[in-house]
Amino acid sequence: MTKRFSRTLTTVIMALISVVYLFPIFTVIMNSFKNKTAISASPFTFPDADTFVGLENYVRGVDFGGYPFIKSVAYSLLITVLSTVAILLFTSMAAWYITRVDNKVSRAIYYLCVFSMIVPFQMVMFTLSKTADTLNLGNPLGIVIVYLGFGAGLAIFMFSGFVKSIPREIEEAATIDGCGPVRTFFGIVFPIMKPTLISVGILETMWIWNDFLLPFLVLDIKEYRTIPIHIQYLNGSYGQTDIGAIMALIVLSIIPIVIFYFTCQKHIIKGIMAGAVKG
Repeated sequence: MTKRFSRTLTTVIMALISVVYLFPIFTVIMNSFKNKTAISASPFTFPDADTFVGLENYVRGVDFGGYPFIKSVAYSLLITVLSTVAILLFTSMAAWYITRVDNKVSRAIYYLCVFSMIVPFQMVMFTLSKTADTLNLGNPLGIVIVYLGFGAGLAIFMFSGFVKSIPREIEEAATIDGCGPVRTFFGIVFPIMKPTLISVGILETMWIWNDFLLPFLVLDIKEYRTIPIHIQYLNGSYGQTDIGAIMALIVLSIIPIVIFYFTCQKHIIKGIMAGAVKG
């Protein structure tokens, strides 16, 4: 009886916590169909016949300022995909090397990558912006290099933990069969790392898709606008804030990442646990 009550109480508590987390999302969706006056005056009420504007906010947000929203979606998608692929490919190789070549240099590289996870972004953002301008990285391909640097810390940490759980005998057998390091990695190690690859990919995708500050500092925002930058342009445009259009574009921006997350969420814990080994 006690265990049953405990499970019921836990379920109720978790349900209440879920409602708290979902309430802001529901509020944004609800307000995306209301006029600006109603959003400011009564943001927590349902739209009625007087306040409901249909898809007007969505149309205004998509067509804002002569810069097509679909163009921002394309840039966000391109940057997210290329950056995530680069992070997964290069950091998995680096983690394998660091783990298998156990010397002072590899350990120093590993600890530097781990240390980078705790360095506040504000400490390096001005230097980063200057460096990016000097190296002409203010474009969708150039920012991929920047994301690779910032995403390497967490990725190498997780990949290194997982590689330590892979028996060396598997790689030794591949070497005896004539496989070189490249073939051993891509033919043997890389497929085994699938759980952690999926987990790191999900985490990096969610971060890059929603990131505002890094593209704002690095990209030429007159030419290249990601979704968060496009939304920010609605805030204070022409001396006023188009809150209705902002709500509408926020809804459009979270739909792809929510679908992506719910499709892949079962792999997150599995991958994190797979990398959480001692050593």
